Amino acid sequence: MEFVNPEGLRLDGRRPLEMRQLRAQIGAVAKADGSAVFEMGNTKVIAAVYGPREVQNRSQQINDQALVRCEYSMANFSTGDRRRKPKGDRRSTEISLVIRQTMEACILTHLMPRSQIDIYVQVLQADGGTRSACINAATLALADAGIPMRDLVTSCSAGFLNTTPLLDLNYVEDSAGGPDVTVGILPKLDKVTLLQMDAKLPIDTFENVMQLAVEGCKAIANYIREVLLENTKQLEYRRGL
Repeated sequence: MEFVNPEGLRLDGRRPLEMRQLRAQIGAVAKADGSAVFEMGNTKVIAAVYGPREVQNRSQQINDQALVRCEYSMANFSTGDRRRKPKGDRRSTEISLVIRQTMEACILTHLMPRSQIDIYVQVLQADGGTRSACINAATLALADAGIPMRDLVTSCSAGFLNTTPLLDLNYVEDSAGGPDVTVGILPKLDKVTLLQMDAKLPIDTFENVMQLAVEGCKAIANYIREVLLENTKQLEYRRGL
């Protein structure tokens, strides 16, 4: 199958190094301490954050830092697939763990000892890159909740199909079976917090694909900062500052 046509365009009309359109909305869940909807093309994710609050299960309490918990799920209507996915299946458990570990790398947990932060992420619409979209939505929700962080953590994927590096894969490209790399970074600190790869790549190709994903992460970080700045301006306006 041809993923880039002779004119240099992908199946959805993008250039190989072009990202999908980003959209975000803060404060989507009124009862949560922080929440956000994040869209990457046709992939749409909602995240809600509760906390820091008292630890519900005292045996899990950590004396010198906050306990971070994460729950990932996919809405039954998020894909065209009609089969019901059981709650707590292996993939959901793995992605919950990936998101939790990625967020723990940026949250200043030592400032909130003996407390608990819950992150709930749900995929409303899936079209590839759900893992990255979940991390980006969770970052926005944590910022909305006012939880102290070392830096924003942003995520993006890149792949290598038919000898062409592609940024921000959609579902068709993701399902093609080629190597793809999902990266999460702390852009200001220039640190990688997440690196997942689905297939083997020669080292020089891997470096190119990873660098492409990192550039995508930086572009998303700039967009998230703009969203947060705009949200702050609106809050100031409402309060008459």
